[in-house]
Amino acid sequence: MGVAQRIPTSTQELPKTAAALQYSAQLHAGQLRKADGAPFIDHPHEVAALLYGAGAPDDLIAAGALHDALEQTPITAFDLRRRFGSKIAALVVTVSEDTRITCYAQRKAALREQVAAADDEALMLFAADKISKVRELRHAPPPRLALGERRKRRRQRAHYRRSLTLLRARLPDSPIVEQLGGELAELPS
Repeated sequence: MGVAQRIPTSTQELPKTAAALQYSAQLHAGQLRKADGAPFIDHPHEVAALLYGAGAPDDLIAAGALHDALEQTPITAFDLRRRFGSKIAALVVTVSEDTRITCYAQRKAALREQVAAADDEALMLFAADKISKVRELRHAPPPRLALGERRKRRRQRAHYRRSLTLLRARLPDSPIVEQLGGELAELPS
């Protein structure tokens, strides 16, 4: 799958992004993606690259590199705030699920509600995350899926479609939102 655009990792050009990419690589070391078994770090790196390609500022690209840290690693929002500042930590918190909600549909609905109340940068981050996840699903090995796995994929697609509806309502002229629409259209049913 590969990232279309490489992010300059110069600390002069994008200092927060460079630090966030390095920290994210440490946090996600050894983790693999469920859909295709690729290194997990490919996902946060792709999200950051999508944001960079969309012309996002350093803080937002850095948040893209860190966006799964709260859900996938033992660090806390306090750790992120201390290391990267309030703005980046707040963006990551906004796009992080409440893992205490055990029902998938309720957890995803709560996440969409949380993002809907956020600013445009958080919405862009959410859109970039969804683009990467849809690509991951599209490029996963052809499924020989059990009934439970087919249901899970249907639920994921429904969440991505609802996310797109939310994003189109909040960021109607955003190229990154339209890119998500295109990626979703290419997802096999």
